[in-house]
Amino acid sequence: MISYLIRRVGTSIVVVIGVSIAIFVLLHAIYPSPARDVLGLRASGTQIAAWNKQNGYDDPVIVQYARYINNLLHGNLGFSYANNQTVLALFQERLARSVYLSGVSLVLALLIAVPLGIFQAVRRNSIGDNVATSVAFVTYSMPVFFLGLILIQVFALSWPVLGFEASQSTSLLTVMGDWHDMLLPVLTLTLITVASFSRYMRSSAMDVLAQDYIKVARAKGLPERLVLLRHLLRNACLPMITLIGLSIPLLLAGNLITEYLFNYPGLGLLFFDSLGKADYPVMLAYTLIGAVFVVAGNFVADLALTAADPRIRLV
Repeated sequence: MISYLIRRVGTSIVVVIGVSIAIFVLLHAIYPSPARDVLGLRASGTQIAAWNKQNGYDDPVIVQYARYINNLLHGNLGFSYANNQTVLALFQERLARSVYLSGVSLVLALLIAVPLGIFQAVRRNSIGDNVATSVAFVTYSMPVFFLGLILIQVFALSWPVLGFEASQSTSLLTVMGDWHDMLLPVLTLTLITVASFSRYMRSSAMDVLAQDYIKVARAKGLPERLVLLRHLLRNACLPMITLIGLSIPLLLAGNLITEYLFNYPGLGLLFFDSLGKADYPVMLAYTLIGAVFVVAGNFVADLALTAADPRIRLV
């Protein structure tokens, strides 16, 4: 177990370093210096060259990368000249709101998808199963922005019971209490996630129902409710652990499209704004932290899957 953890941590570190190098080189090739944003469009070439030399942007890429890594190790994610703030401050302002949006949507999706998938497996090929499968396929294949626009049109414009824009408050407590404006973005993310999770849950539950221990439990006269709770639920939920681990990066983004569509001031909207402004430090920090979240999500999912299923052995 210890050797496995050491190997996984080592592999994760190598992956993050590799991703950071690739991202840094590519973004540096596209946007080598923020001098023009700082000095203005009328700055001369001499002024730009002097600014680049003063701030180290004329150094070799390897030197700039080493400086960037050293800053990261000291908690310095860079400075956003477009927003006139440190990147760390921008992330601290918006992270909690993105985590709240994605976290609530993920919990609601699990509460719906798990029983729905089990119901579909138990009632396979019934009317309810066919209807749920059809709705899941349609929703899953639908672009997020299109689903969001439909919900806005129905519940905010045609039938104005909800807000078409997410809460703009800077206070997380206020955002949490503002369900009138937050329900549509949460519902958009939840429906998309349910469509994905329920399909996996149905397939996993069908595989478990075909196992011999389920047939033996039923042959012994165990009530169907206990068969589903004791034998089916735990084993069928194992693939969901992997899906949840892969969903951890959503806690960073809060889903880019959803935040942009509902003008929700989270990290996803910050990234969209940074693209329009060519805000190099924000893009670099966001992408790098996203890679860290992906690696961490896979690592946590592997450990949780091992703890949930003793049949899995770490070698």
